[in-house]
This record gives sequence, C-alpha cells and structure tokens, in this order.
Amino acid sequence: MRAFLSLALCFLLALPAMAQDTPTTSAPDRSATGGAQTLEDILARQRGETVAPKSGDAASGGDDAAGMAGQLGTLGGASDAEVWRALRYGLDDVKVSTGGPEARVLIQDGGMTWLEFRKGPLATYGAWLLGGTLALLALFYLIRGKIRIDGAKTGRTVTRFQAVERFGHWLMAGSFVVLAITGLVVLFGRMVVIPLLGHEAFSTIAVGSKWVHNNISWAFMLGLVMVFFMWVLHNIPNRTDLKWLAVGGGIFSKGVHPPAKKFNAGQKMIFWAVIVFGASISASGLSLLFPFELPMFAKTFAILNQTGLPQAVGFGELPVMLAPHEEMQLATLWHSIMAFVLTAIILAHIYIGSVGMEGAFDAMGSGEVEEQWAREHHGLWLKELQEKGHAPDHGKAAHPAE
Repeated sequence: MRAFLSLALCFLLALPAMAQDTPTTSAPDRSATGGAQTLEDILARQRGETVAPKSGDAASGGDDAAGMAGQLGTLGGASDAEVWRALRYGLDDVKVSTGGPEARVLIQDGGMTWLEFRKGPLATYGAWLLGGTLALLALFYLIRGKIRIDGAKTGRTVTRFQAVERFGHWLMAGSFVVLAITGLVVLFGRMVVIPLLGHEAFSTIAVGSKWVHNNISWAFMLGLVMVFFMWVLHNIPNRTDLKWLAVGGGIFSKGVHPPAKKFNAGQKMIFWAVIVFGASISASGLSLLFPFELPMFAKTFAILNQTGLPQAVGFGELPVMLAPHEEMQLATLWHSIMAFVLTAIILAHIYIGSVGMEGAFDAMGSGEVEEQWAREHHGLWLKELQEKGHAPDHGKAAHPAE
C-alpha cells in the first residue's frame, strides 16, 4: 500500500512538467498584427518549438521555406563573400537572356572611382584653374591697364563683321556662358549651393540647370558650326603670325602694333581652341544625351590601341568593352575637363573683348570699328579692304610695319 501511494504521488508531481514539454498546436493570437508573425512566434522558432501556420505560410512553403530557398529563406540571409566579390569586380559568370555584354554588369565598382575623382581632383583643379585665370587677368589689368588706341581717332568707321557673323558669334558665345554657369551649378552645387541655400532650393536649381544645360547645348553646337564655316579660311596660320607672336601682339607694350590680317595670331589660337575643345565637348555631350546610341570611348580606345600609344606610355591595352554607365562616367569626366579648359580660354577672350582693349567690343557690338583701331590692330586687313574698294582710302599708310 505504501509503495502504491509513493508511485501515485510521483505521477501527480510529474504532470506539470509533462504539460510544459507537450507542444501546443493551438494558433496564437495574431489579431494585433493582422495575421503576421509576432515576437512570440520568432522566439518559439528559436527554441525549436512548432508554431501554428500564419496567413500566407502555405503559399511560401511554411517553415520549410528556408530549406528550399537556401540563402534567401525566411530564417535569414547568409552572405557569400566570394560571390559578391566576383560580382563587384566583374569576375562572375553571369548569363543573361537579352542585351549585350553590358547587361552582365550587375555591380559596377568603377563608379566609386569616378565619384571620388569628380568630387576630388576634378572639382579642385577645375576651381583653381578658373580662379587662377581670373586672378591673372585682374593682375594684368592692374599692371598694363586698358589697351588704348594710340593714334588720333578719325571719326570714320570700317565694317568689321556682318550681321550674320555677329549672330553666329553671339549664338555660340551666349549659349556657352549659360552652359558654363549651369554646368558649374551641377558640379559644385552640393559643395556650394546646399550650404548656402539648403537642399530644397538646390533641388529646384539643379533640376532647372540640368534642363537648361541639355537644351541650350543645341544652340551652342549650331553656333559652333556657323563660326567654323564663316571664319575657317581667315584663321589658317601664315608667316605674318610669327611677327605678331614675336612681339606678343603688342599687348604688353604701348605703341607696338604688329601687322595682322582679319584675325591676328592670338585670335587664331582662340578660334582653333574653341573649335577643337568645343567639338570635343559637343561629342561627349551627345554621348551623355544618348549613351546607348552614341557611345564614344570604347571605339576611341580601340583606335588608340591600334596606334600603340597607350602601350607606349605605360597604360597597356585600353578596355574596348564598356557598359553604358561606364561610357557615361568617362564622358562626364572628359566633358568637364574640356569645359574647364575652354572656359579659362574664353575668360581671357572676354577680357580682351571688353575692358581689356578700347574699341574691341564694337567689332561684335555694332560690327563697325574705328578706322584708326583697324589700322593699329589689323593693318593688313584694312589695306585689303581699301584695295577692294570696301573701305575708303584717305591717303594714310595702312601700317608702318608692313
């Protein structure tokens, strides 16, 4: 009897423990979460307990989803470092059903290099170039002053540029100024505009600048073509240019006026700089507007590889297979570098054509210049006009240096 009572007492004491070990199959209350799993569900899963299916488990495979989906299962993701490293550096074997080789690029690591160069050397050296140019022009003006007409003014004028020439010039010049300003806003906006005006104001300015920049570019390209065909024959270098260069065009000394035709050597250098850099800026700009239709660098690299120049200077074989985003990254850098250089040149041109030289603005303003100005700065051109009867000859020598 005593033994029976002992067994009965042990059984009664074991009942609570058995009740705790027995898994519950009743569905937990998920009304507060709309049927989604709760924190208690997650903790129960970690203890290895069975959790009643929730809404949608049947469609996703329930608790077996992790086993079937592997790394992407519901029990959490696992990172395969080798896979991501291969994707980042283009060492993976990605297969695509549509698109060319560029469609295989899932992670383009070169984007960080592009971003750092754009924020660092490009912005820094570009700012120093423009700032240094303005400083040198200001210093030159303080030392030399305004270049005046040395001889007595005649009161007579000579037609320097026809209306169509002035239109082409101002179309190109005006659009370039707008492009330069909007381009600088896009490049330096985050560093300059945001601290001054805030993010919201910069957002509006940046969107507007981009729209204006993209659309005004067509005016610049049209003006560039007009100027090229109107003036290319007048800007072919000749021996007279050597005399002009030998004395620095007379801009450093008073009373020195070397002979020149319609364009002197300095103007010819500016002309060819505008044509070459302007054409390069236009080509890279078109590549940015149409990256899939007009890739520029892959074809250029292929041509350069054939010449052997990259190998000769230690760059090796340049890549000839570039994805559209790589093309755009290279195009933006080249576009900006060329624009910085041309902007510095144009600043010097604006200086001479405005405050730097007396009478220079009239050439592109009204198209008429003082006869004595033409005699001093473009004596050979004035003589040609007089010989053709396009300008009156009042018996004065065209230029003593001829």
